[in-house]
Order: sequence, then C-alpha cells, then structure tokens
Amino acid sequence: MLSLLRRVESRILILVIAAAGALWGFFNIASEVTEGDTSVLDRRILLALRNPANPTDPIGSRSFEEAMRDVTALGGFTVITLVTVVGCVMFLLHRRARHALIFAGTVLLAQVSGQLLKTHYDRPRPDLVPHGSYVYSASFPSGHSTLSAAMYLTLAMLVASLELHRGAKVMVYFLAAGLVLSIGFSRVYLGVHWPSDVLAGWSLGAAWALAAFLVLLHVGKAEDIVGKPATAPGES
Repeated sequence: MLSLLRRVESRILILVIAAAGALWGFFNIASEVTEGDTSVLDRRILLALRNPANPTDPIGSRSFEEAMRDVTALGGFTVITLVTVVGCVMFLLHRRARHALIFAGTVLLAQVSGQLLKTHYDRPRPDLVPHGSYVYSASFPSGHSTLSAAMYLTLAMLVASLELHRGAKVMVYFLAAGLVLSIGFSRVYLGVHWPSDVLAGWSLGAAWALAAFLVLLHVGKAEDIVGKPATAPGES
C-alpha cells in the first residue's frame, strides 16, 4: 500500500507541474498576442493554407475543404454536449459516478473559462480571408480547441483509468490527441482562427484535462487512505 501511495504521489506531482506548465503556456501566448508579437507568424501560417493566386481559395480539393468542416464540427458546442452527456450516462450505468462528475465538471469549467477569456481579450477574428465556417464570438482563445482538448483528453484519461489492456490505453490517448490536433488545424484552415488562438486553446484545454486527472488521482488516494483497515497493536 505504501508503495502504491508513493507512486500516486509522484504522479500527482508530475500532473501539478504539467498543469502549471500548460497554464503558463496559455498566459505566455496571451501576452504575446496582446503585444502583437504573433501577428506576423499568424498571418504567414494562415496565408500558407490558401492559394497564393487567390487567398479566398483554401489549398486542397473541395472535398477536403468539406471534410475540414466535418472535422471542425467535432469540436463544436453541439457535438461536445452530446458526447459529454452520453459519456456521463455511460459512466453512471457502469456505476462510476466519480468519473461522470469529473467529466461533466471539466467540460463545464472549460466552457465557462473559455468564454470569459474570449470576453476579456476580445480579439477580432482573422480578416485576411473569408471564413469557411459560421462564427459569432471573439477569436482568442479558440473555443473549439479549448473544449475539444478538455473534453476528448479528459474522456481518454477516464476511459484509460478503467481499461486494463495497455494497448487499448495507448489507442484511446492517440485517438483523442488526433481529434484535438485535427480540430485545431481545421479552425485555421477554414480561416476562422489565428494559429495562436488554437495554440492557446490547446494549452487551456490541456490544463483542464490535467486538472481532471489530478482530481481523479487525489480522490482515489484519499479513498485508499480512508478505506485502509486499522492496524492492530503488534501487527505489521
């Protein structure tokens, strides 16, 4: 038991450092954006995804452009809400109320924090190219990137915590990471976000996912301590 608790404590320490690093990354990007230091690179990357002779035309075929709209929808509010509800119901059906609560709480906090930060920074959307998707809010940080990182990474972590097969754990994490990266790329490809918006969203969402993992480990450790039988005098 002591060895297990020490391993859990080590993992908690690593997660605290990682979450702090993700938050530092977000606020560092925010500082650079506020000072205008990312504008040149943002514009260069955005235009690199467009036809040089016609900036209104994204590179790639029409079918690829449509595919990017499908991918970007995976990080939209509707899909995120549906996946969160279904995920919570499945956890509850398997009597994993703690997992359901952590999952729902993480997604909700990511949504609220993202919207508050959008209001605070109030960065305009890219105006270099036509938007390939409907937008109605400020640009920084990317809401799709924030929510997809928080939701898919947290879901992967919660599922992996219940999975015994190592290969399945790895597959779940790779699938989640692939979805998060693809959704972020689609936002820049469709011209609705600057690259720095997406990078900041990933950092913020990852911070929430790491915080969720931290809570899961901390609660599990507390239950182990509380549930540990008392040792009678003379027993080792």
